[in-house]
Amino acid sequence: MLFNSIDFLIFFPIVLLVYYVIPDKIKYLWLLVASYYFYMCWNAKYALLILTSTVITYLSGILIDAIKNGKIFGLCDSLSLNGASAENAQDNQEAVEEVKTHLKKIVVAISFLSNIGILFYFKYTGFACNLLADVFSRFNVQLNLPEFDIILPVGISFYTFQALSYTMDVYRGEIYAEKNFFRYALFVSFFPQLVAGPIERSKNLLKQLAVPQKFNYEKAKEGLILMLWGYFLKLVLADRISIFVDTVYGDTETYPGYFLLLATVLFAVQIYCDFAGYSTIAVGSAKILGVELMKNFNAPYLSTSVAEFWRRWHISLTSWFKDYLYIPLGGSRKGKVRKYINKIIVFLVSGLWHGADLSYVVWGGINGVYQVIGEILQPLRNRGVKLLGLNRESMGHKLVHMIGTFVLIDFTWIFFRASNIGQALEVIKSIFIVHNPWVLFDGSIYECGLDIKNFWLMLYCILILLIADCCKRKRVVISDIILKQDYWFRILFVSGTVLFILLFGKWGPTFDQASFIYFQF
Repeated sequence: MLFNSIDFLIFFPIVLLVYYVIPDKIKYLWLLVASYYFYMCWNAKYALLILTSTVITYLSGILIDAIKNGKIFGLCDSLSLNGASAENAQDNQEAVEEVKTHLKKIVVAISFLSNIGILFYFKYTGFACNLLADVFSRFNVQLNLPEFDIILPVGISFYTFQALSYTMDVYRGEIYAEKNFFRYALFVSFFPQLVAGPIERSKNLLKQLAVPQKFNYEKAKEGLILMLWGYFLKLVLADRISIFVDTVYGDTETYPGYFLLLATVLFAVQIYCDFAGYSTIAVGSAKILGVELMKNFNAPYLSTSVAEFWRRWHISLTSWFKDYLYIPLGGSRKGKVRKYINKIIVFLVSGLWHGADLSYVVWGGINGVYQVIGEILQPLRNRGVKLLGLNRESMGHKLVHMIGTFVLIDFTWIFFRASNIGQALEVIKSIFIVHNPWVLFDGSIYECGLDIKNFWLMLYCILILLIADCCKRKRVVISDIILKQDYWFRILFVSGTVLFILLFGKWGPTFDQASFIYFQF
């Protein structure tokens, strides 16, 4: 079930109505049923996968808690004291704690290997086989590997990471082991953020789901405004831009040079609007249900460095990799060289997480190299700023860095958007070699799927997005301003926004329903 579907517009009000009228003690059960129905609308049998991941991580949490409290394998803190001197008791206690830690690590390893194994099978089996065959073919060895045509379950990367974070949080003692299986199952499958995030932490979401929520009119208003903004980003902007981008990238020979340059710039906006749109709808719908989800985007294209961009883009995933991969690898605690290696590893894994193709790995690797080079050159840049007497707080200085950061990030999006590395290299070559700037002014761009009216409507809407992000950067919350107005203004605003989305979004001329980009990950 897509957020931008009639089905969801029927499903969500029913879920809300029932949730707020049934007894508190069964509210979480109703949300669990609704969440599984929401997911099963894509493919009912794949509900078994999310159930399997849920069972594995639930049991891992129970086992870790039991080991910690000495309730399993005969471990008990009192063993270290029975019939022993104070010195021996201390030694015994240390031995018991060492055994406990070892057993907990085994449980964590089993949980991770099981879940990653499932993810690998569905997402990377074909990729691994093709890569292996290519490697052997370079040595004139032909492998007769079977062909795998496995349908990728929607959202498997998201809910797998969310479930695994719970296992690690219990191991670290940052969250209690949830004893109620159905409440934990709701944490893994909570429908607003199930298939494309934000990837929530158990410390935030699980604790909220443990408390039945009462209807809050203020939260409902805020949630509605967020959902409308998300629908605007997705239906009016992302889906409209996708027509131009798909047309150009679908026929790079007919649309070379500046066609591709413009399409690449617009793709940066498309993927932002598509993913931020989904996340915003998710946050808004959860807020109406009384649940607060983490912010996933914070005006990323107004960043003044690549490092800042990744603090503002897909925040839930970036922070997940920091907490559960970068820090366990050693973070910055083992010297600069190890720190740089760790960053490269994190971004390579992030690229592979996004898709089973080398182009995604290259995309991640380049972003990792950006971070390392930026950090290495930081002292040199600081001396240059001081020598030239530049003001880093000036608008001009920030604007130059914003443009430079956007160019660097947008270059990497070529590998993300292209169907493979080969096409990505062709696109880069065409952009640099084919010089046809006149196509931007002679009307040729209006023949790439969008007529002149829709093209300029797209540009006006991008301007609205830019203004909104500038306000966000300045910590001006537009939704708060809207909600502080009189009721008649709010009614007119909501009605006008809904009408605008209906006229110029999914239900506008020539536009078809499109899935959210990040569903494929």
